[in-house]
Amino acid sequence: MATASGPVKAEAPIDIVSYDPAWPALFRQESDELTQVLAPWLVGAIEHIGSTAVPGLSAKPVIDIMAAVVSLESSRPAIAAAARLGYCYFPYQPDREHWFCKPSASHRTHHLHLVPVDSAQWIRCIAFREYLRANPDAAGEYAELKRSLADRFRLDREAYTEAKAPFIDSIVAKALASG
Repeated sequence: MATASGPVKAEAPIDIVSYDPAWPALFRQESDELTQVLAPWLVGAIEHIGSTAVPGLSAKPVIDIMAAVVSLESSRPAIAAAARLGYCYFPYQPDREHWFCKPSASHRTHHLHLVPVDSAQWIRCIAFREYLRANPDAAGEYAELKRSLADRFRLDREAYTEAKAPFIDSIVAKALASG
């Protein structure tokens, strides 16, 4: 991945760690700061998503945060605002979201996703999180899959993410079917 300032340094290896009960507090702290900085563009909740949002689930130790905006176009100025908090913007899936990592691509503690409220992306992320929270067996299966894929794709985040997609798609389908 490259930015306007040049190529991005190599990414850190994928490490899956045991659930850390501090993750929700880290989310709340970051959410409070983001709420202040992104207020002009927010139209809904700031949500803790991804594996760190599921109690007991092993995960990469990166807090995933999703914030609701009206549209990608109208929230474009939020890119500069997020940078004031140390977020680095990358045009990853630019038709679906504004995507950021913090503090850098090579060392990530947070991901920020600015996503149009009620979009398919928004609904999928919430449905996936809620299903895993309500179904510990599915969360356990996901943890096993992630560990296996992290071993296999330790230095290739894109391949790791793509390999998780069929499982995520099946969980989202179950979640949406069950309401």
